[in-house]
Amino acid sequence: MGERVQWNSAFQNGMCLTGTQTRVRDVSPQSGMCALCIRDCPFLCEVGLSAFRGREVLYPMPDYFGRSTAASLKDYRLDWSDFNIMAELLGAKGIPPDPDLAIFENADITTRVGGIPLKVPIIAGAFGSTAVAKVNWDGLAVGCALSGASIVIGENVCGMDPNAKFTGGKVTYSEDMEHRVNKFREFWDGVHGEVVVQTNIEDARLGVDDYVMSKLEVDVIERKWGQGAKAIGGEVRLTTLERAKELKERGYIVIPDPDDPGVQEAFKAGVFKSFERHSRVGMPKLRDFVEDVVSLRERGARVVTIKTGAYRPSTVAWTMKVASEAEVDYITFDGAGGGTGMSPVPMMNEMSTPTVYLEAQVLRCAQILKKKGRHVPDICMAGGFMNETQIYKSIAMSNFGDGPFVKAIVMARAPLTAVMKSSYFEELAREGKLPKAFSDRYGSTPEKFFKAIPDLEARFGKEKVKSIPYPAIGLYTYFTDRIGVGLKQLLAGSRKFRLDLLDRRDIAALTERAHKVTGIPLLEELDSEEIELILDS
Repeated sequence: MGERVQWNSAFQNGMCLTGTQTRVRDVSPQSGMCALCIRDCPFLCEVGLSAFRGREVLYPMPDYFGRSTAASLKDYRLDWSDFNIMAELLGAKGIPPDPDLAIFENADITTRVGGIPLKVPIIAGAFGSTAVAKVNWDGLAVGCALSGASIVIGENVCGMDPNAKFTGGKVTYSEDMEHRVNKFREFWDGVHGEVVVQTNIEDARLGVDDYVMSKLEVDVIERKWGQGAKAIGGEVRLTTLERAKELKERGYIVIPDPDDPGVQEAFKAGVFKSFERHSRVGMPKLRDFVEDVVSLRERGARVVTIKTGAYRPSTVAWTMKVASEAEVDYITFDGAGGGTGMSPVPMMNEMSTPTVYLEAQVLRCAQILKKKGRHVPDICMAGGFMNETQIYKSIAMSNFGDGPFVKAIVMARAPLTAVMKSSYFEELAREGKLPKAFSDRYGSTPEKFFKAIPDLEARFGKEKVKSIPYPAIGLYTYFTDRIGVGLKQLLAGSRKFRLDLLDRRDIAALTERAHKVTGIPLLEELDSEEIELILDS
């Protein structure tokens, strides 16, 4: 690993996210601008590019929209690497203390979220109307179904579907939504994981809840209240004038106005190449939301959840209060600062609460509610999760003695990466263009370099496996053979052979900040009383 770089203003004038760079490396630490800015500079820094493209520079490079994901560059001074997992030698919990049984393959990493059983403690999503989600959907959906994980169909899918049908302003058919739901169910075992449909204010206006519950038999609905990366609503790019006009007619905010003759002329002249479609943000109110949840349940929702962002601490408390009074089944808190499609770069870097800080706030609220005897929904954390160590630490941190509050982790960018990489390398293999180092080491055909294929063939049969998209096999391998096995090894190393046995004693803080924010003891102070007792006895 490289040296941990402390984010400061010096990084803000040249970023890979926007494709900008400065002429010199030793920039002014206050502004991020070159200390000597010259007229004939051939480079485009943030200021320079903004002079030409304005608001486009607020977003990750538009040229990669639909083929990329983006996240914050900022170091928030506290993340999961500020904690270490404690190994144990004595005994075993969750399994008989027998060396022939207490092996990592026997560790149980299953969990339940809102009553939904999961084979791995992962929910993938939410993947909404942004192009990168639509293009990679089959790999995501089938991979989650194979893994026993849930997947969330994100906001605006019906509203963005060019083949959707509407009657009286309400959706009555969506080809895209129907495909997404059915693709997951094609390989779903009917028990583990679920397909969840997320709805925002635009979806509610279009009647998406009623459509998916009545026509597609979806019974898990997630209300979206915003997320950590962008608290201003979902955004996508539209590359044709016809598409921009269509979505404006459906009620979306489209910028610039596609009906403006001057805008049309500028677009046709190539002055700009895409329109922005924005979603409105909801204005939740406690009583209205409680009534909304009751209504959803009456109309067929078996599980109701909330997806919310990393808002200020008092808003976290208010959200937990509302979730408790409405008795939602689970709630997902999304920490700063990432996004799957088109999150504004300044918001990803500089707005909202980073994940570890956010979880500490959520856990404080959960403890207060529990002490008062109020309903505490299951908690899922999101925001930059990529591997099993982070999952372990988040769940362990949430158990104060009566079982973990955090039941699963929501991941978006990492699953997309697994699917996109699998898709790309499958394409390279078909074209005979695989990197030589890769093909020499792992093989030149997907049948060889996807190592989970034999396991899937034993489970489904060779003919059935032929119908599984290779990107789905890639996601399944990542979720089960990497994260799943890795998590089992960590559990065994802690001598905790069930996920719900992890608690705060299984991790130690490595920095004063980590200790102060979370209350997890510093490593140098851990077990101090036990040391004395052991050696005095």
